Amino acid sequence: MSRDWQQWHEHYDDPDSSLSKRLTVVRGALQGLLAAAEGPVRLLSLCAGDGRDTLPVVRASDASVTGVLVELDPELAARARANAPAGIEVRTADAGTTASYADVAPVDVLLECGIFGNVTDDDIARTVAATPSLLVAGGHVVWTRGNNVPRDPTSYEGDPAELVRGLFLDAGFEEVVFVSDPSGFRVGVSRWPGPDGVPGPGQRVFHFV
Repeated sequence: MSRDWQQWHEHYDDPDSSLSKRLTVVRGALQGLLAAAEGPVRLLSLCAGDGRDTLPVVRASDASVTGVLVELDPELAARARANAPAGIEVRTADAGTTASYADVAPVDVLLECGIFGNVTDDDIARTVAATPSLLVAGGHVVWTRGNNVPRDPTSYEGDPAELVRGLFLDAGFEEVVFVSDPSGFRVGVSRWPGPDGVPGPGQRVFHFV
């Protein structure tokens, strides 16, 4: 498992890869949220990998950002930890259960990137349903979904990102941004209008397939 995810991250180094292009969009979305913040920002990133979608943006931002990155792969987590600025904690833990981060939430910005293409549709629904509990009123979630994922576990007919979009809208989120790239990746930013969330202390929301 560890070796597979480290190899997967190597695609970020190819500027022409879909993953590299997605990284640029995710960073831009996070940068915009931090720039618009009117006070300190609390951040949580699930399945954070080596933190390359968050840590450079946080480091370059004028905002006061604290938060937690959660990554199960120990080598990727160690890379993130080595590059994390002050105020950012990296936990080597299972992001599929709220027990790994319930003490951090609710947060202003939540990243759910690289999750929805690796879990079943039922787990996507559970994750989206749990997302309001992790956000403050007015908080934002940045999420991703590809339509060309190898061994895609979805049973949804059509672009599986549309399933995710619909679930967020049904849960009461306001869609702020949706990027559909010809290379296959999708990036969404959705706003939670409130109320402040109250996380479940040990809720299992997803397993990677």
